[in-house]
Amino acid sequence: MFHIKARAPRRVLALGLPTFWGATAVTYKLTCPLAQQDGLGPRIVTSAVFFAVGTGLVLHVRRTLLRELRRARQAAGAAQQVLLRPPAPRIGGLDVAAAQLSADRGAQVGGDLYDVARTEHGVRVVMGDARGHGLAALGTAAAVLGSFREAVHDEPALDGVLRRLDRTLARHLRDGPGGTAAEEFVTVLLLEIRPDGTLHALNCGHPWPHLIRGTEVDPVARDDPLPPLGVLPLPAELPAAPCGRLRPGELLVLHTDGVEDARDPHGRFFPLREVLADAAQAEPGTARAVLGRAFAMLLHHARGAPADDVALLVLGCEHQPGGAGNRAAGRGAPAAGTRPLVNGA
Repeated sequence: MFHIKARAPRRVLALGLPTFWGATAVTYKLTCPLAQQDGLGPRIVTSAVFFAVGTGLVLHVRRTLLRELRRARQAAGAAQQVLLRPPAPRIGGLDVAAAQLSADRGAQVGGDLYDVARTEHGVRVVMGDARGHGLAALGTAAAVLGSFREAVHDEPALDGVLRRLDRTLARHLRDGPGGTAAEEFVTVLLLEIRPDGTLHALNCGHPWPHLIRGTEVDPVARDDPLPPLGVLPLPAELPAAPCGRLRPGELLVLHTDGVEDARDPHGRFFPLREVLADAAQAEPGTARAVLGRAFAMLLHHARGAPADDVALLVLGCEHQPGGAGNRAAGRGAPAAGTRPLVNGA
């Protein structure tokens, strides 16, 4: 009730001012003797009056529209940040930094998705890309992320998490407008970092992460991934692929295909591996610093406007990641100044 009362004066003012200005113009035209004269001087004065009234109306409407636009963007930004919330700066012994950019102007998130969670099974990570970009892919990304955030703690094995995501996506597409959409799909990479640092992954059509070890930058695996979720049923057997070990001092970089597909004005693709190698050699070599350098180079390469949504997630290991523990430790508040790029950079 207080909210309604607080807005009522603004609405009355929004309607009252144009009405007052219009009534002033009509009253001047009908009652002012000067407005009834046909000479050049009276006509100039009458035109000036109506011009002033018209200008005031235009400015008032403009201010009202800008105010409503700011409110709408604030509400949309809050809702989008709930969906793709910035990860805590440290999760399970790992330094975490993330950044993403929607291809749709004015949107803060799009079809790219990622999350990091500390569970009793180790640190689990998801990185995905829903078909399309911008706000059009937001609903699919939200469905997959919501399923991951539940399944990641409930399922003891990584294949159980992937099957939960697949069932959620099927329901989302079936219950959405128009029923099942065969052309809709999501690429998904599930990664599990166990307490001893060993990496296991399930990959459905997504780019493999890059491991930064000293001056070397290599993908953690080169096997062909499974088809994206929503294209074909998952196979009966889903063994997680071993991807080596994340050792202290090393960095793991996850990304969506929009990063490597970003082009400069000459049509050249973004050289991600070379950029990561250069970024890792500079000091400091922390996850956040490497992310900031790589993302800045990406924006420079694409002139600030990539054609597709882009997302980068960097995990840095200072010591062996932890496994069991307080689950709330994986959901702390983001570090100060983590929004410009948009999350954690």
